[in-house]
Amino acid sequence: MNHAIRFHRTGGPEVLQWEAVEPPPPGPGEVRLRHHAVGLNFIDTYHRSGLYPLPLPSGLGMEGAGVVEAVGEGVSEVKAGDRVAYTIGPLDAYSEVRNIPARHLVVLPEDIAFEQAAAMMLQGITAHYLLHSTYPVKAGETILVHAAAGGVGSILVQWAKLLGATVIGTVGNDDKAVRAKALGCDHVIVYSREKFSERVRELTGGKGVAVVYDSVGRDTFLDSIACLQRRGTMVSYGNATGPVAPFDCALLHKAGSVYVTRPGLPDYIATREELLERAASLFEVVRSGKVKVEVMQRYALKDAAQAHRDLEARRTVGSTVLLP
Repeated sequence: MNHAIRFHRTGGPEVLQWEAVEPPPPGPGEVRLRHHAVGLNFIDTYHRSGLYPLPLPSGLGMEGAGVVEAVGEGVSEVKAGDRVAYTIGPLDAYSEVRNIPARHLVVLPEDIAFEQAAAMMLQGITAHYLLHSTYPVKAGETILVHAAAGGVGSILVQWAKLLGATVIGTVGNDDKAVRAKALGCDHVIVYSREKFSERVRELTGGKGVAVVYDSVGRDTFLDSIACLQRRGTMVSYGNATGPVAPFDCALLHKAGSVYVTRPGLPDYIATREELLERAASLFEVVRSGKVKVEVMQRYALKDAAQAHRDLEARRTVGSTVLLP
């Protein structure tokens, strides 16, 4: 019997249950996928807590990598035996075996391991659309990346440097500051002891940054806007400390006619063509060694609750995977 993590009520990590689950044969357009690794992401905690409501009971998890065991009627994207990875689709990545629409799957190059793939699909494609589409970063610009030692942050830093940007990163402690510097940050701010908006102004000679990539949410939002140069862009793409509170739009004028956007991954891989394009770009930079995706923590899938506790307590750095 196969197993999966499911939850029947929202709440803390304790609501996650390890249950016996046996998926039916794949339906039309679906494949049966056996996971070799599953990605852990902050959005998983939003689903579990109820911040992003779901019909209950529910599975959990948005990205994974493994081998196709069987295909349903009409599937042409992949075949049995293919090594594949995915991000998005029905929430059920925290499982040993699952059914998933084939349109969400990307065939893995042979030199990308399952763990690396599971660690980078959601975070890496997020970094791609943030840097290339939400705000296309140009060489010579100065940008601010919050949680620079985290999963998405660590990829953002490396890729932004590859694009020629000067990167200011924020982190929560000195150990993470060391990691952020090693990833390529030109300047690192430990926000637990420095007011990052004031430090950013100092580092930029009072000008501010072209764009802020903010996954933290409530605790950093207003100070992030204060970091922007005239007509700069605030990209709020996460809620690690909670959702952003309502604010007066006149603030954007007072801050220098700045822009605020709240992007989401589904809108940037809305077609299969766009998914394949972004995945190919991600695979290219990772395989070249110019952007490194390191798995820094591993947990057994059945121990997902502990992984959530560590993630929310900021005890993790970089990418984390769950192993079935």
